[in-house]
Amino acid sequence: MNSALEIVYSEIGDNYLCATMPVNHNTVQPLRMLNGGASLALVECVGSMAANLALDREKFVAVGQSVTGNHFKPAFEGDMVTAKAMPLHIGKRSQIWEVCITDGKGVAVSKGTITMAVIPLDSLRG
Repeated sequence: MNSALEIVYSEIGDNYLCATMPVNHNTVQPLRMLNGGASLALVECVGSMAANLALDREKFVAVGQSVTGNHFKPAFEGDMVTAKAMPLHIGKRSQIWEVCITDGKGVAVSKGTITMAVIPLDSLRG
């Protein structure tokens, strides 16, 4: 999905992860505005990556359970949006990440939340 939507991870901090995504032929709806599904896919990709970076990947994996979002204003074809994921909850069995999406001017376009299940790798190997 990251490749298909041309998502590029651009910045990592102690409690956040940022990525950019172009508003282009892959991510717009017929009115040439950012498709809400593309926004939620961005929330899922960036939130999932952030969740897995917060784990010991030799012992655990985080997988998505729920994604929700709200759309505030359009971003138009030719723009670049930025997503910033920040944790709301980091637990032993779950994580919740808030992902804010802004346009090229820094104006809020969408906001989403992703809930991740934290699973021990040895439980997947049977």
